[in-house]
Amino acid sequence: MKFNEQLNIWFVTGSQHLYGEETLKLVEKNSKEVADGLAKSINTSVKIIFKTVLTTPEAIYQTCLEANNDNSCIGLITWMHTFSPSKMWISGLSVLNKPFAHFHTQFNRDIPWTNIDMDFMNTNQSAHGGREFGFINARMGIDRKVIVGHWQDKEAIAELDTWIRAALGRREFSKLKVARFGDNMRSVAVTEGNKVSAEIQFGVQVHGYGVGDLVEHINSVSDSSVDELFDEYKSSYIIADKDISNDHFVKSVKDAAKIELGIRSFLSDGGFHAFTTTFEDLHGMTQLPGISAQRLMQDGYGFGGEGDWKTSALLRVMKVMANGLNGGTSFMEDYTYHFDPKGMRVLGAHMLEICPSIANGKPKLEVYPLSIGGKADPARLVFSSQEGEGINVALMDMGNRFRMLINKVNSVASPDLPKLPVARILWDPYPNLKVAAGTWILGGGAHHTVFTQALTVDHMVDFAEMMGIECVVIDENTTIPEFKKELKLNEVYYHIAKGIR
Repeated sequence: MKFNEQLNIWFVTGSQHLYGEETLKLVEKNSKEVADGLAKSINTSVKIIFKTVLTTPEAIYQTCLEANNDNSCIGLITWMHTFSPSKMWISGLSVLNKPFAHFHTQFNRDIPWTNIDMDFMNTNQSAHGGREFGFINARMGIDRKVIVGHWQDKEAIAELDTWIRAALGRREFSKLKVARFGDNMRSVAVTEGNKVSAEIQFGVQVHGYGVGDLVEHINSVSDSSVDELFDEYKSSYIIADKDISNDHFVKSVKDAAKIELGIRSFLSDGGFHAFTTTFEDLHGMTQLPGISAQRLMQDGYGFGGEGDWKTSALLRVMKVMANGLNGGTSFMEDYTYHFDPKGMRVLGAHMLEICPSIANGKPKLEVYPLSIGGKADPARLVFSSQEGEGINVALMDMGNRFRMLINKVNSVASPDLPKLPVARILWDPYPNLKVAAGTWILGGGAHHTVFTQALTVDHMVDFAEMMGIECVVIDENTTIPEFKKELKLNEVYYHIAKGIR
């Protein structure tokens, strides 16, 4: 699946005519070098391009309008090479609807102690100009990312790379279409939410369809296409010898392949990059989508079980943000606890739908009964996850705002589970299970999450800030009393910030 076309970040530099044309030529030359250096250093497919040196209110306003209207521009990097009087920026910043990072850097890393003179001081005063630019943004109440450091510093580059990935997520959210097959799981609260509010704030569109609409696509799949996909399954996954010659197994897997091809057809025809299903509405389908949901996730689609459109959308966004990074990203659920005092842990799984991108090794393709849904035995990929640090992320509609909860976790080796034929992951939540579960529940955290070992807390915090989402982190420093205080302060802030509607 193509995650994104060629997208750009514009690098714009602030200065003024006070310094003369020779200085402005040097400012432009340095700016191009910085932009080119950053473009070669970041670890994303996004292209950083030097746009212009801005020296007048008219030029700033026009550049902001052009950025708004350029679909390939996902954000800006602003740098004040010299002093740039910030009243010049008011009209432009007032109309700008793309995110921007204020890069507080300077061309030279070190002060040339023996040669520094007033010409050098006037030309290289990012320390001065950046504060002026910072004031006008603070005065106008503009949310933005501020990154401080030399443009060749690895830490500063990593911060910029993180921010760019968040900008990719913002763009994806703004145009994402989610197909919801069936409705929500009956009587479940947290998987619901206000779709109108979500579209107003984020841009995401959620379209509901009867399962019969999907079944039409499934029934139109040819036998030859099913056979071709079945052969792909056999070459891609571990299948027991006893199963490959078993008629029941083969029929179940081919039924699953037909469902996968039908879903792919439906999503492709409608321009959808995320979808949901529910086991309470499978009319006309032979089995609950298992391997199909798993494989579609691995190809970059968002998925949410039981009608959970928010998690489906979040998964797609995080897949886009994580593209090109090491580590997988998957739909997830805290399924059951291990309360052993010597090591309390969480077993994460779902009925069937965990993405193979987190698998430790080649998955097994198996068919077993599923004691829910009332349909035929579904095919699924069975595996344990890779070990290592990760995060679980959930998005909830709190009524007056959307809240994102992030919990840092560490995935560990799973014991053999011979009677549990599902994909699973075992993790230690930070700071420990008692505090992590307690704060998650206090925060109204959903039981569905997106688990990732590719993205970090910083990625998701940057994304939440861009989208205007309340973001609360549970990590090694979290305590229940301080967590409660944070929630109460947030409640006051969002009540004031959102106003009365």
